[in-house]
Amino acid sequence: MTTPDPNAPDTIVLVHGFWVTPRSWENWISHYEKRGYRVIAPAYPGLEVEVEALNADPTPIDKLTVPAIIEHLESVIRPLPKPPIIIGHSAGGAFTQILLDHGFGAAGVAMNSAPTEGVRVVPLSQVKSTFPVLRSPANRHRSVGLTLEEWRYAFTNTFTDEESEALWKRYAIPANGGILWGSVLANFQPGHQDTWVDYHNDNRAPLLFISGSEDHIMPPAVQRSNAKHYKSDTHTEHVEYPGYAHLLPAQQGWEQIADDVLSWAVEHARR
Repeated sequence: MTTPDPNAPDTIVLVHGFWVTPRSWENWISHYEKRGYRVIAPAYPGLEVEVEALNADPTPIDKLTVPAIIEHLESVIRPLPKPPIIIGHSAGGAFTQILLDHGFGAAGVAMNSAPTEGVRVVPLSQVKSTFPVLRSPANRHRSVGLTLEEWRYAFTNTFTDEESEALWKRYAIPANGGILWGSVLANFQPGHQDTWVDYHNDNRAPLLFISGSEDHIMPPAVQRSNAKHYKSDTHTEHVEYPGYAHLLPAQQGWEQIADDVLSWAVEHARR
C-alpha cells in the first residue's frame, strides 16, 4: 500500500480568463473535488457576482487592472498551508505565469494561454478574435463584449451552433479593453510592463503549457513561443491537443485533459 505524500499539493487554484468568470470552471471544480482536492476558483476583484449581473452592469470590469488582479490572486493563495497547483486559462494562463514567477504555487498549468511580455507571435486568427476590442483606441477606456458570432469564432469554433450559443449565454461577459490594449503595447514600451516575468527565474515552479490545435484567439504558436522564452533550469513543457478550440475546459473530452493536467502537476510539483 502506497503511503500518501504529506507534502503533495492538496489544493487547486483555477484562474479564469477574459470574457468569462469562474463559472467557466464549473465542470472542473466538481471533477477535482471528487478527486479529494480543495478547489478555489477566485473571481477577479469586483467580479464576485453572477454573469448576468456583470452583463447588466459592467462597471466592475471597467475598473480592472492587471496589478490589482495579481494582488488579489496572491491574497487568495498566500494564506494556504501548502503551495497549490495553479491552473489558468487564456488570460488566466498569463496570470498563472506571473504568480509562479512571484514564488507562488507548487506547479502551474497555462491552458490556451495569453502570452507574457516579450512574446511577439501574433497569428491572423488572433487579430480577428481580438478585433472587437482592438479596432478602436477608444476601447482602452471601456469594457467590450462579444456578439454570438464573435464568440463562436474566438472561443467555440469547433462546437456545434447549439453548444456555442448555450455557452455564450451562460459564460460570456465583456472584457476590459484597457488591459487587452496594454498587452498589445507591452512589447513596444520601455521598461517592464504589467505582464512581465523573469524568464531566467530558477526558483519558479514547473510550468506546463496546454494548447488546443484549433484555438483561434491563442493558437498553439503563441504557447510554443512563450514556452521557448523560458531559459531557467526549472521544468517547462508544452503539450498540444488536436481538435480543441479556445474554450477547451468546456469542450467534449475535457475530463481526460483535466486528468492529464492533474497527473502532470502532481508528478512535477515542488515539495
